[in-house]
Amino acid sequence: MTGGCILVVDDEPEIRRLVKEILEDEQYQVVTAEDATTAREAYANERLDLVLLDIWMPDTDGISLLKEWSRSGTPDVPVVMMSGHGTVDTAVEATRLGATDFIEKPLSMGKLLVTVERALQRTQQTPQGVQYNAPTVAIPAGKSATMQQLRDDLERVAATDSCVLITGEPGSGKSIAAHYLHCKSVRSRQPLVEISFAAIPVDEVTAQLFGIRKGNRVFPGQLEQARGGTLVLDEIASLDPALQPRLLRALEERRFERVGSDESLELDIRVVATSSHDLKVAVNDGRLREDLYYFLNVVPIVILPLRDHYEDVPELVNFYCDRMVEHEQLPYRKFSTSAMNELRNYSWPGNIQELKNMVERLLILNRGVEISAAEVEQALVSQPATNETLPEAAFMLPLRAARDQFEKAYLEYHLKRTNGNVSELAAVADMERTHLYRKLKNLGVNPKSVRTK
Repeated sequence: MTGGCILVVDDEPEIRRLVKEILEDEQYQVVTAEDATTAREAYANERLDLVLLDIWMPDTDGISLLKEWSRSGTPDVPVVMMSGHGTVDTAVEATRLGATDFIEKPLSMGKLLVTVERALQRTQQTPQGVQYNAPTVAIPAGKSATMQQLRDDLERVAATDSCVLITGEPGSGKSIAAHYLHCKSVRSRQPLVEISFAAIPVDEVTAQLFGIRKGNRVFPGQLEQARGGTLVLDEIASLDPALQPRLLRALEERRFERVGSDESLELDIRVVATSSHDLKVAVNDGRLREDLYYFLNVVPIVILPLRDHYEDVPELVNFYCDRMVEHEQLPYRKFSTSAMNELRNYSWPGNIQELKNMVERLLILNRGVEISAAEVEQALVSQPATNETLPEAAFMLPLRAARDQFEKAYLEYHLKRTNGNVSELAAVADMERTHLYRKLKNLGVNPKSVRTK
């Protein structure tokens, strides 16, 4: 998809020049601004399709500028934030204010182009709603019987329009499976929309899911954006119980209303729900309505952890290595036989996501044409331990102090595994994010301190 007009806002001349040249090579029209004042003028006067907005600028920071453009709900033009000092909190705040995406500096040109194209696809509106180009097929890689069975099951289910519930440990590939199912279905040329309930503030879920009408302006929600295609409901048990009846009613009746409107809209979507947790427990605990659970659980798909099909590790390593070289412009390095054996023998508590991060780290941080076993060992040593018990001294503490010590160790472990991503931590810990932030603060755990890049 080419031909859109993009505003690049950054106070560094070299970045503006580089991004402008790359985007123009891809047939985009580019307008640049070195500060907020110039950006405001371009935003008001140019016919823009997308804004790439730096966060740190000398006069007004990008978050403040985004707030100005989001006063009526969401920006009139999709905004992708850029920052060399990105934090989880900043990314969450930007998303809350309506930013479409968030990318970190130094910019990977491959990732920049993918992000730009994805942002433009998601906002290309027609009278029938938002239409997306068909996504690149995400393939659950691996030659084991486990992965072959998974692909077979997904392809069989894809031929139907039934609701699917995909469960598995964090990082096991639930999103990849959902993408593969969509791409193999008759809806593959229609939108694929994902909403993560663990990553959205409770007070914003309704508007993001159902859309909102303010006066004469309409801001489509995910139900509307997914029209004709597939809607992925990520971490369904994190949805506010008060909103679950409304979602269930919309799915059952195949109709819904935007916030602030009584107009009934037709719902034509295929629903895929995912969860990292046992949803039967969530039903028993009252966090998930039983009728919603049974509505979604028509076809259950369980993704096994990587340790249960470790023979796929070499193929997964090569798959992500080739992908990062091609799309992220990372230098190619060959994994030696001994290095691959080290990876095969690792337990992978973070599953495929942890493996992907490990491959990226080894490609970026090391030099030479071949990755050795020693490099892999060093990288694995820096990973948090997975089977350590509490030290004996902890059992001498009062119960409250011992509990705090365990909770701090637990949260720090998962923060390291997710590279400081609080949204992922909330999903793993099955905690509402406001409570999680309070817990982190009380225990003196700083998510920023564990980020590796």
